[in-house]
Amino acid sequence: MKIETDSDLGKITLRLIGRLQAEHIARLKNEIEVSRAERVCLKEVTLVDFDVVRFLAASEVGGIVMVNCSAYIREWMDRERQQTD
Repeated sequence: MKIETDSDLGKITLRLIGRLQAEHIARLKNEIEVSRAERVCLKEVTLVDFDVVRFLAASEVGGIVMVNCSAYIREWMDRERQQTD
């Protein structure tokens, strides 16, 4: 997994690249907090696991906007959020 930071008019976006697995959650959480990112771009994400999907869904509920999210990740996040409600 690779994380790149983009800024557009003061809004920070973290661009995630590659495979996201549970072992990357702590790093991703830290990057979101340190950079004060408002958005996470998932365009170049190729694979996610269950724990990552739950983390992304919880982050979205917490105010982080997921952009360029593939349909399968979006559907999975929505299902997880419905099950936890």
